[in-house]
Amino acid sequence: MERPTTERPAWAPPEVDIDTPSIARVYDYWIGGTHNFPADRELGDRVAAGNPELVATLRANRAFLRRSVRELSALGIRQFLDIGSGIPAEGNVHDVALAAHPDSTVVYTDIDPVAVAHGRALLAGEPRAAVFQGDLYKPREILEADDTRRLIDFDRPVALILAAVLHFVPDGDDPLDLVRQYTAPLAPGSALVLSHAGAEEVPQAAPEAAEQYRGAVSQVIWRSTGELTALFDGFDLLSPGVVRAPLWRPDPGGRPDPDLAMLAGVALKPAR
Repeated sequence: MERPTTERPAWAPPEVDIDTPSIARVYDYWIGGTHNFPADRELGDRVAAGNPELVATLRANRAFLRRSVRELSALGIRQFLDIGSGIPAEGNVHDVALAAHPDSTVVYTDIDPVAVAHGRALLAGEPRAAVFQGDLYKPREILEADDTRRLIDFDRPVALILAAVLHFVPDGDDPLDLVRQYTAPLAPGSALVLSHAGAEEVPQAAPEAAEQYRGAVSQVIWRSTGELTALFDGFDLLSPGVVRAPLWRPDPGGRPDPDLAMLAGVALKPAR
């Protein structure tokens, strides 16, 4: 029996298949978003069933991202470059940044064409934000893209966001060198926002947890606090340093779970 065709909402362009799961939309489902379809939710539930903490961890990561943007906006940063952004749906960087300061600008980029197609539909009519398809491994192309040059002035501070993306980069590809290629052109006062699968000590179960991602996303590389801290080389970490994502400047009155295996930190580029 054929699965009934899902009704297509306005934010889903006609060229996008909404009856086949998309990892970008599965991720949106996991973090509590609304830009997903039955096929995405079905796959999301199947993958999450094998890793009970997955959904809570990803939601903690998204909450950290929102807090970091809010904190950086308070420090005067008005430009945000989010690499590996996924679908820029509600509650994402542009919503937080523009709510804090209407003159902020945001550029999203992701390698997934489905995420980009949905993103363009969602951001249509918003001149202060843009999304385009870009490869994490090609920093120059991303930094010199038309949308980046239109919305980002590299002579002023920029917040570079690499949230939950570097844990797909194996050590053999030198993640520190990759980060440096992005941070080299940033002006003093710029920020680096990182989150990454890991813990103070990489747990013994890490390979099993990574295996559960397989088939839905790329292989996940777990790293320790020290390894993630090393990726901030040349930047000054803001307090409380590199910690589990829920513990990075939690909202007053919140009850952060200190056991979720997602590390996070934010640092500023000093004048040297």
